[in-house]
Amino acid sequence: MFNTFFAAWSFPRWVCLSIEIAAILYWRGWILIRRTRKALFPGWRLGCFLAAMGFLIIAIASPIDTFSEQLLFLHMLQHFILMCLVPPLIVLSAPTVPLLRGLPRRFVRAVLGPLIRSTWLRRIFKLLVTPRVAWILMNGAYIGWHIPAAYELALASWQWHAVEHACFLFTSVLFWWPIIQPWPTRYSFSQWLLLPYLLGADIINTAISAMLCFSGRVLYPSYAEQSRIFPISPLSDQAAAGALMWVFGSIVFLVPAMYITVKLLSSPRRHVLMRRIPGH
Repeated sequence: MFNTFFAAWSFPRWVCLSIEIAAILYWRGWILIRRTRKALFPGWRLGCFLAAMGFLIIAIASPIDTFSEQLLFLHMLQHFILMCLVPPLIVLSAPTVPLLRGLPRRFVRAVLGPLIRSTWLRRIFKLLVTPRVAWILMNGAYIGWHIPAAYELALASWQWHAVEHACFLFTSVLFWWPIIQPWPTRYSFSQWLLLPYLLGADIINTAISAMLCFSGRVLYPSYAEQSRIFPISPLSDQAAAGALMWVFGSIVFLVPAMYITVKLLSSPRRHVLMRRIPGH
């Protein structure tokens, strides 16, 4: 049983090729940009991007994907990787400039240059990575695709399944952008706003996880009809999926919230303001 599980790797040709190309382009761009901005692109940024690509391969090619239609907790593990591991690692790598530098210069100048310089594209991107819009898009995708009808649609069609995963990945990259603020992005909002931003996302994650844990009935009928590689009932599988989302999802949201809180409370500016208040 376990040998069958761990041997069930399947590599989608074009998706894996795209991931490999992205890794090579970033690596090339990272080497080039370090000639002028070495301090901004230390080795850990390259490590973050390559780790993100590695986790992406695990999500789409490993037994996690192969048996995700049999076991809900594996499907939720796949969603966790696509939403909570790959996106923050991508954003931490500050991918925009290295990926552009990794492409052939002629291609960038002739094809991408006009797009990059276009005002409308910059406005759209700026809108998408504003905290309010990014939060709504990520949590909207998270809630929407976990509605039973939408979830069953993704299970029934590999095309819709791919759309579901693309939605999770894209909107989660947008969600983590205001939190990490990768170079050369600049924000002017108060960093204190990131606390309700993260805590609000954790509340939604908790609500969906609790629904899976305590519903008392199988929410996604397809899983009740599937034979399973492991001896676990559909309801226990659903509860395990909810517990996984609850615990690990909360860690991903709450740890950055605590880090931001400590950073803001210990900032030199706050100490200066406190000294100006009588009694401090």
